[in-house]
Amino acid sequence: MVSVGVLVRFEAKPDKVDEVEALLRALVAQVQREESTNAWFGFRLGPTTFGVFHAFADEAGREAHLAAAGEAMRATASELFTEAPAVDHVDIVSTKLRS
Repeated sequence: MVSVGVLVRFEAKPDKVDEVEALLRALVAQVQREESTNAWFGFRLGPTTFGVFHAFADEAGREAHLAAAGEAMRATASELFTEAPAVDHVDIVSTKLRS
């Protein structure tokens, strides 16, 4: 069961769109190794707008993920994004997950 999540939205610099998409494709391998991440989605909302959604069983899992993945994202943020990513902590009120 999942109870908490993180929604992150970011705007890629126009000349960095391909790099941002490649980053999201590469990050899935790291996330697959994380025991605390129950669901993870990298997505595109528009020509330069991207995001990720993560879901966790509890707050400890969310914090563990943010500590690990957040560092990687912060290291490349100024190079790839027009501004700092918008990070929202969410409470999950209902789910449907397939295993």
